[in-house]
This record gives sequence, structure tokens and C-alpha cells, in this order.
Amino acid sequence: MTMGAKRSRTTRRGWLAAALVALPLLAAAAPACAQTPAWPQRAVRFVLPFGAGSATDVAARLMTEKLQAKWGQPVVIENKPGADGLLAINAFLQANDDHTLLYSSSASFMAHPYTLDKMPYDFVRDMTPIARVTDTVLTVNVPASSANRTLGEFVAEAMARPGKLNVTGAPGVPDFTLDYFIKTRVLKVQKIPFKNIVEAATALAGNQIDFLLTSAAIVQPLASAGKIRVLAVTSRERASFAPDIPTVHELGWGGLAVETTAGLYGPKSMPLALRERIARDVIDVISDKAIADRLLATGQVVNPGGPAELAATIKEQSELTARIANVLELKPKN
Repeated sequence: MTMGAKRSRTTRRGWLAAALVALPLLAAAAPACAQTPAWPQRAVRFVLPFGAGSATDVAARLMTEKLQAKWGQPVVIENKPGADGLLAINAFLQANDDHTLLYSSSASFMAHPYTLDKMPYDFVRDMTPIARVTDTVLTVNVPASSANRTLGEFVAEAMARPGKLNVTGAPGVPDFTLDYFIKTRVLKVQKIPFKNIVEAATALAGNQIDFLLTSAAIVQPLASAGKIRVLAVTSRERASFAPDIPTVHELGWGGLAVETTAGLYGPKSMPLALRERIARDVIDVISDKAIADRLLATGQVVNPGGPAELAATIKEQSELTARIANVLELKPKN
């Protein structure tokens, strides 16, 4: 057990470590036989921590039409990128309303206990899992004009030209993983922050940065246009939509391995019966082959699940994040 996990027993500092134990229990805390309340009674808001064109945005918009038909109410997408996901999380929490849901990749909040100076929210206290939707395929990318045609060649150039190359990772866990890779490989590169990761892809295509770790959905249009070169995927297996692209594991750069999952979260007061009902509707929608195929084409693998399944996934991914934090010598913040 890590030191952070031990501290989580007695202090809020380790809220994410506590979530490893608490989330599966919380997902089933309310009696499953409870009567499902009438819902929705008005428009439903999906608050997203990423901009238009991101993987979560694409998935949310693909689900919208069918969910509106099921629910008989509009589903409104609100993109709130910036502040490492906090703008969206704060908007969700301040709404304090079961018609306002957070639709987020786990990447947008998983690293917060280690990267923020002070935690402005408590995941276990403030949020509750509703539905697991997709696993997001992440890619390692360079400009199409780059001389580097493999990840190994990029690393070699970074070592030969210390401080000369600019790199960026999508906010949250991808950026966190990039820090881990830089440290363990002892690379001297410049980290360039972007409020909106879509802008980072544009900067990569324009040779303003030299390396980008982000979701396949972000880079796909520019990669298809021949402006970005995809060097690898970060998953354990090759992506079915890009079978010719190797994994970081195959290439011997497992330090860049990262997986994230997109899911829906509700306010803590939302009863289990309602969460399970919403999850059933979401699962029904994303199981539609036409939608699943469109999601896969944008680098998202449908991985449906209800509250308990999403909680278990968060537990697994948070354990990996804690291991990375330990290597980076980062401790959970107050």
C-alpha cells in the first residue's frame, strides 16, 4: 500500500485513494428496489470538461438525439474546457441538480489530488457514478513534417537536443503520464500548456509544438489530412480502427501507457434507482451499431456499464495514477 493510500484512512488528503474502496460500495448504497422517480422533468445538461471536437464531445453529441427521444426532454451539451477540468467540475457541482450531469473522461480529474495545490472538491463526497460509456484510445503524435517516424527517433532527438523540443499532453492523466515519461527517460523538453487540447492539435500540425499525447479523436481529422503523424497508441492492444499503428508496449516505451474511460456522473444525492435507469438508457443508445461504429471511427471503444462498473473502472485507473504519482514523488494535496 502506498503512503498516500495509508494517509487516506484518516484525512481527506487521500480522497482518491479512499475512492478505491468506497466507490464500489457507494454505487450500490441505495436499495436497488427503490422506486424510480419521474425523471427528467426538464432539459438535461451534460457538462463536459473538453471543447468541441474532443472524444467526450463527439460521444455526447452522438448520444443526444436518441436520449432526447427516450427522455422526452432536450439534452444540452455544455463545453467548459480549461483549468485542468475544474471549470466543468465546478459548474456541475454548483448546479446541485439531478438534471445536470458531468460527462467526463477519467483523465480530467484522476490526477487532481497530486497536481492541484488545494482540492476544491471531494470526489467521493460530491459525485456519484452513473454509466460507463467508452474507453478512449490515446495516441502519440508528431507533426507530419517531423523527421521522426518512430517514437524511438523522437526520444533520440530529445536527448540529442536538450531543451529544444516542445511537448504537450491532454489535461489530466495524459499530461501526468507524459511527466512520468519525461522523468523516467531523463528527457529535457519544454512543456507547453493549452487551455483547449483541440488547439494543441492545430499547433502540432503547424509545427509550433513537436509532440502531443492526446485522444485519437482530437488528431484524427488532421492526421487524415496528412498534417499529423501518429506514432503509437497507448493502449495494451492495437486499435481496431488503426491496426497498422503499433502500441507503446510493442515499441518498448511502456512508460507512455495510459488508458482513460468516459462516463456520466451525477450529484451525490441522486438515488441508485435513477442512476441505474439512466445507465440502462445510455447503454441502449451506445449499443446501437451505427453509433458504436461512429464512436469507434473516432477512436472510442464502447465499454458500457452501470454505476458499479464505472466505479470499478475508476478504482483500477486511480491505482495506476497513484503509482505514477509515487514515481514523480507527488503526494495528495489537502
